[in-house]
Amino acid sequence: MALAALQNQSFEIESHQGHHLHVGLAISKKDIEAAQRLRYQVFVEEMGARISCKQPGMESDRFDPYCQHLLVRDLNHDQVAGCYRILTDTQAIEAGGFYSQTEFDLSNILAMPARIMEVGRTCVHPNYRNGSTIGLLWAGLTRYMAINNFDYMMGCASVPMSMGVKKVAATYHHLRDNRLSPDAWRATPRLAVPGLDLFQHDITTTPSTPPLLKAYMRLGAVICGEPAWDPHFNVADMLILLDRDRLDARYVRHFASRAA
Repeated sequence: MALAALQNQSFEIESHQGHHLHVGLAISKKDIEAAQRLRYQVFVEEMGARISCKQPGMESDRFDPYCQHLLVRDLNHDQVAGCYRILTDTQAIEAGGFYSQTEFDLSNILAMPARIMEVGRTCVHPNYRNGSTIGLLWAGLTRYMAINNFDYMMGCASVPMSMGVKKVAATYHHLRDNRLSPDAWRATPRLAVPGLDLFQHDITTTPSTPPLLKAYMRLGAVICGEPAWDPHFNVADMLILLDRDRLDARYVRHFASRAA
């Protein structure tokens, strides 16, 4: 039902660069493999993730078969410009849990009487890192959330460890002071970020919030506590949670206008 609904209400945009961009859910194995190739290009080749890949040039894990994959395609050039993957609460049962549970204890969040969808593996092709691509991805996500009546969206938003531990700490403190969840939504990291002492914050270090994490905050999301370390991607992951009822309507309109 969700697949048909979003495919029938997909977005398209013509850009001045000669791209014909379209957002919708993957409907074939070929679509999913194209997304996995893009993930390999971005996460492994560009960002240096140290992960084992079952198929050369394709980044995947055990959760992929249970996910729906949201793609922005350039129809003029037969190219996947960006992608997200979505794991619903019902499919997470089949998968043995959410991906976020490998990094956090989600007992508090999963105890809520609500529908939850998880997003992750976000990436955009280097040639398409512009407002149109991310606008289409977010337009697709918010439409998917509404169509399927999800109450919350969660996911791991990464802060690169390459910025240094002091930058990670400064970013966390900035978010904690401005966008920290209520106690009832807290999640506990399973693996602490090495060298990160959150009690010794250097106020002279300027926070540096990555664009994706900043976008989540603008939409109305909160962070659910301290970051967890993902050694494979060498990032400090913040668990974010977005309440559909608290979506910032102005920012949603902003994404919709970028995709219209």
